Amino acid sequence: MMMMMQRSVSKRAASVLVGSASPLRIHHRILSLSQLAQRHRQPDYEDDSFLPGMPPFDYSPPPYVGPSAADILAKRRKFLSPSLFHFYGKPLHLVDGMKQYLFDVEGRRYLDAFGGIATVCCGHCHPEVVKAIIEQTCRLQHATILYLNAAITNFAEALASKMPGNLKVVFFTNSGTEANELAMMMARLYTGCHDMISLRNSYHGNAAGTMGATGQRVWKFNIVQTGVHHALNPDPYRGIFGSDGEKYAKDIEEVIEFGTSGRVAGFISEAIQGVGGIVELAPGYLPAVYSSIKKAGGLTIADEVQCGFARAGSHFWGFESQGVVPDIVTMAKGIGNGIPLGAVVTTPEVAEVLTQHSYFNTFGGNPVCTAAGLAVLNVIEKEKLQENAHLVGFHLKRRLSLLMDKYEVIGDVRGRGLILGVELVKDRKLKTPAKDEASRVMEIMKDKGVLIGRGGIYSNVFRITPPLCFTKDDADYLVDVMDYALSKV
Repeated sequence: MMMMMQRSVSKRAASVLVGSASPLRIHHRILSLSQLAQRHRQPDYEDDSFLPGMPPFDYSPPPYVGPSAADILAKRRKFLSPSLFHFYGKPLHLVDGMKQYLFDVEGRRYLDAFGGIATVCCGHCHPEVVKAIIEQTCRLQHATILYLNAAITNFAEALASKMPGNLKVVFFTNSGTEANELAMMMARLYTGCHDMISLRNSYHGNAAGTMGATGQRVWKFNIVQTGVHHALNPDPYRGIFGSDGEKYAKDIEEVIEFGTSGRVAGFISEAIQGVGGIVELAPGYLPAVYSSIKKAGGLTIADEVQCGFARAGSHFWGFESQGVVPDIVTMAKGIGNGIPLGAVVTTPEVAEVLTQHSYFNTFGGNPVCTAAGLAVLNVIEKEKLQENAHLVGFHLKRRLSLLMDKYEVIGDVRGRGLILGVELVKDRKLKTPAKDEASRVMEIMKDKGVLIGRGGIYSNVFRITPPLCFTKDDADYLVDVMDYALSKV
């Protein structure tokens, strides 16, 4: 399974970096792939002696005095839904966090490369975000948006300033699912049509409407889900047309022609599919699809729940990487750095449809949540986290790509910025999913202090979505640990 790294970097390893170029100006020298290979060449691991230590970090959590993991697990099984699941054979009991690190009950530090499923944007317990939450909580936790409060309007104004075109009207929700539900309803009301088009392998939420838009069996229950058609997924790795986005886009035209009346409500997609295994849509796909949807009278919806808020590095929003401007943008997760918060941003014309009747969300725009959201935006700008995501993500992706030359089990390295995926396969030609191997690697990495996620329809893709304050030293440690873990599988 394991191959020794060659002195020259293969074309295969280099190819995973295509499309990583960014409009951001880079002011320092970046090592070439061949230089990087020499610098980070690792011997075969016979023991732990070659594994470097975790990067130093000046923080120690206070002693933990709460219930044990066994007690929590027992109560969880008794009082929480049996549908809940957890990573690892022995579930982690985490009690503290700071920036890109988490700590368990014994004070052991873990490098968080999953970020609460791409949610922790600025870093765990970022002082400025915590301060904003505490100050607002001490003044007013909640009243209702029927009264005036500056927190919601200040954040809405700041959020609108980050949007292109005429995307200036904001509706706040509590989650990504709610945001996507609202966006789809608005598209249907605005167009007078019911048919929506989504993609296979997509994930948009777990309510009735968004479950219908989701394109993965594992997330769908046998309930009524109407009016959604799933088009071919423009997956450069597993798709039938490779990286030819325009060929995939022709399937949208056929879906409209054969599956609808010829008119549609809209099209919803992520620019980088998160739950689906960090699949970046084939280049040129969205411009062609948006054109077809417009001709059919529909609206375009960009689901930025996971890839938005600077995570893509090269751009603040994922859809910008394809040079399009949607009619509606949905967001959550990184918007609040862990606070329950979501939003829908659209044009004044589309927003007007909700005045046909009453639309209301009790907690949407809650002063504590919106104060946190504004603090998150300020931290992203102040600490240049978009640029950091680009630079560190580029470095991390290059180092991960080098592992492809060493381990045949790695079939693909993809993504951009700090939303990256590593797909494991049993056979590179057949692309047979290596699910069990992925589980074992994750367990070993956890034991060495690195937490990553897993996704894809076959659960064989590592999802790497750390806080945007991730450093190059963190990235190097992650790759070294993954190298070690792969050598043991």
